Amino acid sequence: MNVPHIGRRRALQSVLAAAAALALLLWWLLPSRGPSYPHEPVSFSTGVAAGVYETYGKMLRTDLRDQLPGVTVNLVQSQGSVDNVKRVASGQADFTIAAADAVADYQGPGKDRLRACARLYDDYMQLIVPRDSPISSARDLRGKRVGVGQAASGVHLITRRLLDAAGLDMAKDLTAVPVGIDTAPGLLKAGKLDAFFWSGGLPTNTVTNLAASSNVKLVQLGDLVDKLHAKGDTMGYYRQAVMPADAYPTMQHGTAVTTIAVANLLVTTDRADTGLVERLTRAVIDSRDEIGNKVHAAQLVDLRTAVFTDPLPLHEGASRYYRSVKP
Repeated sequence: MNVPHIGRRRALQSVLAAAAALALLLWWLLPSRGPSYPHEPVSFSTGVAAGVYETYGKMLRTDLRDQLPGVTVNLVQSQGSVDNVKRVASGQADFTIAAADAVADYQGPGKDRLRACARLYDDYMQLIVPRDSPISSARDLRGKRVGVGQAASGVHLITRRLLDAAGLDMAKDLTAVPVGIDTAPGLLKAGKLDAFFWSGGLPTNTVTNLAASSNVKLVQLGDLVDKLHAKGDTMGYYRQAVMPADAYPTMQHGTAVTTIAVANLLVTTDRADTGLVERLTRAVIDSRDEIGNKVHAAQLVDLRTAVFTDPLPLHEGASRYYRSVKP
């Protein structure tokens, strides 16, 4: 007489066990930490093809699939930092990466709404010429054909300032060619440029590939640091830096090269959802090592320095994340 009762009890136990197993599986598969967030698509403005911003954006998008399930992240190429800041400030993009000097230089609509999620890594200014070139400083670029970055790029902004510090007028003293890292190496190899500037993390894969296939060298820019700083407070975002000898081994041959560097920021606006930004900031920090395997500069993303986002205040969502992981 007790058999049916025992059978029902065992059946109930089986159902409960299956439900518990399903709950455990869902707990394992779905993000268990972080706030709620809207599931609308977001746009991320990156940079020129083959540049560090674009590569970083592609890899970060992969990691965001885990932190932001249900959100489509659309990557949009741009000319670089100056273009990126304008796009985010005007609402054409939701997130971007931009150098601190370009952020500080922006004076257009939406400036007051700009916010930072993190300080990422530093860009190093790189001046590349053929190995047999007589060019040994920026001052030697007078009369030369020089790749100066696209008009709305951070490269162009820094190049103009560096040339000014070297006593050169970009519009008068040289032939300025507005090309980026996607085309400048090919033009240098073809003899259509005498030199080109690039601002990016170390090493930049495109420069590494150029050095492997051509006889090229880096030109020091360290002699311009003091002259640059003497031009006012807006130059304070540039710091003296050294490209270590192993940044581009086949190009440097054991010699370090002095230059300037500037920090990159992950930028959004105060319109971005707090939960979304908190989760995105977590993804940026957590993905450092994985992204760093391909984008070596990303290895320098550090939780201890990520909060130093001058000239922008932190977005509230980013602040919540940093408070949540504070020891």
